[in-house]
Amino acid sequence: MPSNQKLLVKGIKRLAFSLPLLFLGPTVIYNAFMNKHTTWHYVVLGFGISICILAVYCLFSGLKTMVQSIFNE
Repeated sequence: MPSNQKLLVKGIKRLAFSLPLLFLGPTVIYNAFMNKHTTWHYVVLGFGISICILAVYCLFSGLKTMVQSIFNE
């Protein structure tokens, strides 16, 4: 039962891309909540939330790609 190497590498790249985003998103959200006195609060908060959503999407997409490469649908 050989795995598809191209798909496996693609999935690992997506997981590697999501790893820094998993740390960057909550950091940006924390920064937004610490600077409520500025007018950019909501823009930074929205940016942080979008980074978190992108991180979760990349994580699940990478896992799905890796599973597809291992089990060859």
